Amino acid sequence: MQYDKIARSYKAQSVQTASPGKLVLMLFDGYLRFTTAAKNSFSLEDLTKRNEGINNNLIRAQNIVTELQSSLDMSVPGDLPGTLYRLYDYVLHQLQQANLQKKPDTIDEADKVIAELREAWAEMLIQNPTEGGSSTSDQQPGSISLQA
Repeated sequence: MQYDKIARSYKAQSVQTASPGKLVLMLFDGYLRFTTAAKNSFSLEDLTKRNEGINNNLIRAQNIVTELQSSLDMSVPGDLPGTLYRLYDYVLHQLQQANLQKKPDTIDEADKVIAELREAWAEMLIQNPTEGGSSTSDQQPGSISLQA
C-alpha cells in the first residue's frame, strides 16, 4: 500500500535526522512498544502464535537494551555509566527469564526500570536541549554522551 510506504519513509527520515538524545528516547519508546506487544501475546489462544509473539517481541526489546548498553560512554567520570550498565544487565536478565518461563510479571519488573530511565532522559532533554541533543567531536560515532 502507498500509505505504508509513506509511513516507513517518514519513520526512516525521523530516525536519520534525530539528535543522539532523541534517538535514545526513541529506543526507550521502542523497547516499551515491544514489551507491550509481548505481554499482549500472552492472551493469544493459539499456542504457537502466543509463543512466537512473546519470543519475537522480547528479543527485539533485548536488542534495544543491548544497543543502549553498548552505546554507553564508560569514560564519563562518576558512577552513572556503570550504574546504567548494571541496570541494563538486570533488564536483559529479566527479559530472558520472562521468555524462558513465559511469565509476564518478569517483563513488568524490567519495564519499571526502563520507564523510569525514559522519564529521566526525557526530563534531561527538556531541561538541557543542547546537552542531550548534540554529539561532541571527541565521541565515537554512534555513541551517546552522558555528560548532561
